Amino acid sequence: MTSAAEQRAPAEGRAAAPSTNGARRAPVPGPPVWPGTPTPLGARFRVGPDGVAGTNFALWAAGAHAVRLCLFDADGRETGVPLTELTHEIWHGFVPGVLPGQRYGYRVDGRWDPWTGARWNPAKLLLDPYARAVDGEFTLPAEVYGHVRDWPEQRVADTVRDERDSAPYVPKGVVVHDDDDWSDDRRPKTPWADSVIYELHVRGFTKLHPGIPEQLRGTYAGLAHPAAIEHLARLGVTAVELLPVHQFAHEDHLLRRGLSDYWGYNSVGYFAPHAAYAASGTAGQQVGEFKRMVRALHAAGIEVILDVVYNHTAEAGELGPTLSLKGIDNRAYYRLQDDARRYADYTGCGNTLHVVRPQVLRLITDSLRYWVTEMGVDGFRFDLAAALARSMHDVDMLSPFLAVIAQDPVLRRVKLIAEPWDIGSGGYQVGAFPPLWAEWNDRYRGAVRDFWRHALPDVREMGYRLSGSSDLYAWGGRRPYASVNFVTAHDGFTLRDLVSYERKHNEANGEENRDGSDDNRSWNCGAEGETADPEVRALRRRQLRNLLTTLLLSTGVPMLVAGDEFGRTQGGNNNAYCQDNATGWLDWSLLDEPGWRALFALTSRLIALRHRHPVLRRRAFFSGRAQAADGLRDLAWFTARGAEMTEGDWYAPAATLGMYLSGRDIPGRDERGAQVVDDSFLAVLHAGAEPAGFVLPGPPWAEGYEVVVDTSREDQSAPPGTAHPAGTELTVPGRSVLLLRVLGGPGTG
Repeated sequence: MTSAAEQRAPAEGRAAAPSTNGARRAPVPGPPVWPGTPTPLGARFRVGPDGVAGTNFALWAAGAHAVRLCLFDADGRETGVPLTELTHEIWHGFVPGVLPGQRYGYRVDGRWDPWTGARWNPAKLLLDPYARAVDGEFTLPAEVYGHVRDWPEQRVADTVRDERDSAPYVPKGVVVHDDDDWSDDRRPKTPWADSVIYELHVRGFTKLHPGIPEQLRGTYAGLAHPAAIEHLARLGVTAVELLPVHQFAHEDHLLRRGLSDYWGYNSVGYFAPHAAYAASGTAGQQVGEFKRMVRALHAAGIEVILDVVYNHTAEAGELGPTLSLKGIDNRAYYRLQDDARRYADYTGCGNTLHVVRPQVLRLITDSLRYWVTEMGVDGFRFDLAAALARSMHDVDMLSPFLAVIAQDPVLRRVKLIAEPWDIGSGGYQVGAFPPLWAEWNDRYRGAVRDFWRHALPDVREMGYRLSGSSDLYAWGGRRPYASVNFVTAHDGFTLRDLVSYERKHNEANGEENRDGSDDNRSWNCGAEGETADPEVRALRRRQLRNLLTTLLLSTGVPMLVAGDEFGRTQGGNNNAYCQDNATGWLDWSLLDEPGWRALFALTSRLIALRHRHPVLRRRAFFSGRAQAADGLRDLAWFTARGAEMTEGDWYAPAATLGMYLSGRDIPGRDERGAQVVDDSFLAVLHAGAEPAGFVLPGPPWAEGYEVVVDTSREDQSAPPGTAHPAGTELTVPGRSVLLLRVLGGPGTG
């Protein structure tokens, strides 16, 4: 074998490691190719000249010397078809007789010069970035790497080109017939302020559900099944936020440990629904199955939001595989460092898409529009959105990506949620995204966790988070629903584990418990992990009720994680990204236990309460000022003495906080122009371990109060319904929330 120095390619050369095993078979001569058109990109079946059916193929590959379309039959035999038409950097051709179901890929030839970022290698079969369906799995043997993965000198391994054919080892794109006009679909179009989001994993949610037929579990068809939708409808959520369903690949380090990428944050196909989640087949059937799932959810009044990963791809850094973009035009698609062998990595995943470049921006926006217009989805949550908002280096809220989204007639009308951070310098951008965008509010998560483990120095932060986070979002015309409030997400402890573990237990991930966050802000209630102690178990269930009640009474958009409503656990694993097993799947048998059924009933009742009462889902921030001569304000804060809080009270240590929400002073009007009027409520949150007195405020706030929710009660099957006159000193049980409805007086809706 030649040395690494001998393998270095000159600017116009193509030196490579010798080809021994896995040499590429000569492709069978292909059918005739007509010129076709450069748009749309991808593979589009249509009727061509003279009424001849076929498929138009178009691939943007600006720096390539040649592009060969590769067609594969059922036995894997390859037919090579050169694309010779080149228009505006797009290689294209119409191939008559190529019908839906045809498997295909590309070989792209060009310079091999990693020192300048050029990594073309025609021995590697590449997935079409615009493929609508993908057949097969990425298993990542050495043959799928553009360089010699196992080169003895690893520091220069990425500079040595591998000549072995990757076609037998990689999935193929599939030609799909787009014949659906969605005329029978009715999108729910739920207003932001009325939304309750439910984050779920298609496979994990359905895999163990006893009401779903076994052959449909773990699939889009399983999520569309009436048994799955019944649970969502009973709970009352308005939208499901699906963990990534774009075609993704598993990381090599996981495959070597016998694990897989369960969450799917490793995209490789931005137009293709992940094939492994299809029950009906992977030769294009997955597209129709996904559409039927969306229709079924829409029919139940539930929107579909996709968690999308446009910040990086599964090709990783210079030592990663060559699957698609890296082999099409590495320098154009990825951000490279000054040393162009290396990748700029703002994501922690090895690479970052170069969204400033027009063609990369087009790839992303074309993908987004496709999922809205042709797949029926209602919105997107953008993973590490700050990486997309970077201009050349810094995060820029006037970046091309955000500007294009803001003016796009399709995308500006759907729900847009940012995960407002990345790992690069200046990447934490909570509260900074422009109007149209909502954000995951991790300031909310931290404050609520800290309050209920009694770790806040005072209640200032909690006051902001309960009332819509105006300190973060009251600018530029943004509204309280810019804040997506959450206590848990897929990344981190489940809600039950949050009150059961103080340390992560990720040993099953095979990384010696080094992975996952150490900043969990959790409290195990006196014992680490599962315990038979009845007092600890009762306290944990109470804390779960407190956390869920706080979330669903807060102003903003609440997000629940699937299974938290009935006590799902991951055994203390706070990074179950590679646990495609019982750790990551929902255990539906928990609903057979009375205690967890009661938690589900409370969650469902709280969501229903939220839907009934507009005072809990305000469309504008509170003013905190008196709206009438009686001095009643839309929002008021009370100490345990029943007195309005002073500035000093906000800075003093406290375990108890009273929040008054006036239903008389809700801004805005209903659809008929009438003033919106609702009941008024007083919420009392007490994080102290011992019971505490709380004096119920008198006039003008109320003449009396009726208890609606009491989280100290184990049985939540019916509301307490206890009435108390104003001025009463109510005993608030330790670690509990009381929600009281105002009776009488001007505070009554």
